[in-house]
Amino acid sequence: MSVFRFKRFSVRNERSAMKVNTDGVLLGAATTVLPNDRRVLDVGTGTGTVALMIAQRLETECSGADWHIQGIDIDTPSAEEAAENFDQSPWRDHLESVNIGLAAFKEANSGECYDLIVSNPPYYDNSLQAPEARRNTARHTGDPEDPAGAEPLSYREILEYASEVLSEYGRVSMILPSDQEKALFRHARMCGFVPWKILRIRTVERKPVSRLIVQFGRKGKFGDSPQEELLTLLNERGRRTSQQVSLVTDYYL
Repeated sequence: MSVFRFKRFSVRNERSAMKVNTDGVLLGAATTVLPNDRRVLDVGTGTGTVALMIAQRLETECSGADWHIQGIDIDTPSAEEAAENFDQSPWRDHLESVNIGLAAFKEANSGECYDLIVSNPPYYDNSLQAPEARRNTARHTGDPEDPAGAEPLSYREILEYASEVLSEYGRVSMILPSDQEKALFRHARMCGFVPWKILRIRTVERKPVSRLIVQFGRKGKFGDSPQEELLTLLNERGRRTSQQVSLVTDYYL
């Protein structure tokens, strides 16, 4: 059995199309949780790692409050494994895994309102194929009965959906390759969002930034100038930097 152990929870990592990975852990650790957050949606939850990381923080930030996290994934083995991971966690009563794509979820849950939406969307364009067939259909819109006929999930769809369902001070947080920054920000503006926090990520100092985690909020609610940081993951000896250690210290053993 493949199990990834964190400080307060464990993640079975066998059947999900999207395995536990650095990008997901960084997204879960870097995403800001606010005291008034009550409803959270993790789009493309995979093993449920990001949702579990958010749950750990909500337990502290929203102590005594009734909060709920939904993780959705169109890939059936992923949704089932996430459900098992949720059930084995300390926050089982606050977590829910649903086997559904974003488009179908939107139709089935009209009128819902969320305080936070998180997602680690695929890094390939719709015209390209992911390295493995299941990864190619792991996160997309449509019907789980017919994933092959659906379009790959994109940050555009997530932003458009977020613009409809986020609360007044709700945020959407996602991690993407740095070369998609301009297009991402342009579409976010079209949806009425502005960047609130930007974390630029590079593997080592001599390398350029390769990823960014962006947290968007509604225009006029989070100021005009985003908070920007640079995160270097590894030092010259290939070990985790103090920056990375500090970011994930509440999670990694």
